Amino acid sequence: MQYVFTTSAVRLQQVCIGSLLTDEQLITNYRISRGRRVVENAFGILAQRWQLLLTTMMQQPNVVRNIVECCVCLHNVMRLRYPTQQNAQLDMENDQHDLIPGLWRATANMYEVNMVIGPNRDTVAAKKQREYLRLYFNSQAGSVPWQNRMISA
Repeated sequence: MQYVFTTSAVRLQQVCIGSLLTDEQLITNYRISRGRRVVENAFGILAQRWQLLLTTMMQQPNVVRNIVECCVCLHNVMRLRYPTQQNAQLDMENDQHDLIPGLWRATANMYEVNMVIGPNRDTVAAKKQREYLRLYFNSQAGSVPWQNRMISA
């Protein structure tokens, strides 16, 4: 099964926002949001350094893949050469689990990307995928020791 972590341009479904969620649903929402934040951090830091990632690339997909892989390699070289600069770029979480934005958010924006406007209905496949993730995140195989602590704070 493939997973897609949405950006802040795509809102969570209404049921996820409500206050009548079970602990399993809260854990699922937290784990998905945490994964999305990791992806946003990584891409935001890359895009801040390599600004060609902030625009639409008109190349073929295989060329775009090569460009992104080159950016990642160059980024890793920069991380090794200047390690102290990286931590300030990252988003952090305080003791109340609130987001503390990293420095990459101050400049990295995708100006050309339009917000998707249209029906906000989930597909059957999306509902099945969320249910699969809910069951996995709350199973013995998929749970992590800290997840209950995160939803009770």
